[in-house]
Amino acid sequence: METDQAKSFAYGELLARLRRIHVLGSVAGLLGWDEQVNLPQGAAARRGEQMALLAELAHAEGTAAGLGAVLAACEAGGAELDAEARLVVAGARRDYERATRLPTELVAEKARLSSEAYHAWAAARAARDFGAFAPFLEKHLALARREAELLGYGERPYDLAIDRHDPGLTAAQVDALFTRLRAGLVPLARRIDAAASEALARGEGPVALRGFDVEAQRRLVRAVTARLGFDYERGRLDVSLHPFCEGSGDDVRLTTRFDADQPLDALYSSIHEAGHGLYEQGLPAAYAGTVLGVAAGMAVHESQSRLWENQVARSRAFWRGLEPEFRAAFPGPLAGISGDALHAAANAVEPGGLIRVDADEVHYNLHILLRFELEKRLFAGELAVADLPAAWDDLSEELLGRRPEHAGEGVLQDVHWSGGAFGYFPSYTLGNMIAAQLWTAAQARLPGLEEDFSRGEFGRLLGWLRREVHAHGRREDAFALTRRVTGAELGPEALLAYLEQRYGG
Repeated sequence: METDQAKSFAYGELLARLRRIHVLGSVAGLLGWDEQVNLPQGAAARRGEQMALLAELAHAEGTAAGLGAVLAACEAGGAELDAEARLVVAGARRDYERATRLPTELVAEKARLSSEAYHAWAAARAARDFGAFAPFLEKHLALARREAELLGYGERPYDLAIDRHDPGLTAAQVDALFTRLRAGLVPLARRIDAAASEALARGEGPVALRGFDVEAQRRLVRAVTARLGFDYERGRLDVSLHPFCEGSGDDVRLTTRFDADQPLDALYSSIHEAGHGLYEQGLPAAYAGTVLGVAAGMAVHESQSRLWENQVARSRAFWRGLEPEFRAAFPGPLAGISGDALHAAANAVEPGGLIRVDADEVHYNLHILLRFELEKRLFAGELAVADLPAAWDDLSEELLGRRPEHAGEGVLQDVHWSGGAFGYFPSYTLGNMIAAQLWTAAQARLPGLEEDFSRGEFGRLLGWLRREVHAHGRREDAFALTRRVTGAELGPEALLAYLEQRYGG
């Protein structure tokens, strides 16, 4: 009979092996960050080789026979393991089974393609030339379908794409939620659009913000994100073409972008990415590399970024606290602009806006419904890559009321497909739903939150999120987490009520 000491050794060995895989993944993540922040243009091909090699090494570690043997030993002594250890073992088994079904050459090819496709996408977007990017998208789709076949998702490859970002969720579940959301959101957006258009006709549109010094913006967004709780001793903020967050634990990298005539873009993209960073910094460090030390999924991840960006940072209370600092940083551009006008600019509604990352809260989820519908058609074989721009433009007109003038403000605007990140887009809207439900619950359980914000204090909210969300890692999926924390099933009702309250008037 296996001794308790042997079982303990097996579990310790499992944690060590998972940690090693995690470290290799973190190195690949840093190379990906560097690729979008610092990499010289002429080094793109070399970076592709580096990413492919790291993917091979991580795959070798994740499929090693020794890992399988340690897993089997842990499972044999499962009755003696505590509940948390059993969750770690079960999660590691799931990952091991998947990894061992994928050939190393496919893993390396995908990593290499993602690097090459990123640079192709950046050039194609600048040139507004979808045809230059289309072959890379075709290859990513082919790899995604091949991976689905190998992992037993041959008849439903889009389910695997969604599961990769939100474990346990299916396209049918997302479709059902989005159908309910669309039924309430489209008429609400049309009504708000009409009111906004009437205001514009009366000359009551949002005030223009121009001439905001970029270095002063940089100092401000760093100060604001630090005040929210982002730890710059364990992270940093840089510039990239498309804002993102990379890393975990003690090394979290945020990126944003700056424009002298778009100061709110830098502010809100930085707060959004800081929301991701706060989640990563709040995950249990002792369980790094295991299911207990990673996010519940990208829907929950996006709920953290969107809650800080929208429910918190677009509130009147937040702006009461920020306004003196904002005016001190930009006295010239803000001369003659009232506090109410400034807050209104942060919550401006733009009917017909075509760029997702610039979209207001009312229209943002329509952008996601568009992408979800197109991804479904692509994976079902109902839409060819060559026909994607026209399908995008048609659906844009249907949902947003306007057709893009070129691919740069249409099918080429997002970076995600260059990395083969199919199934990621639904996470944004699922995250918005979760954020609205979390916000409702937080207000009920933490009276006086908005008074905190007006004083520039965010510790009570962050502490609550740490306890209720961050500390739990991936113990549960998005549905179970939402149910536990908010007492309600995941759905669009709280989001629709929030949008009605903030914008319906």
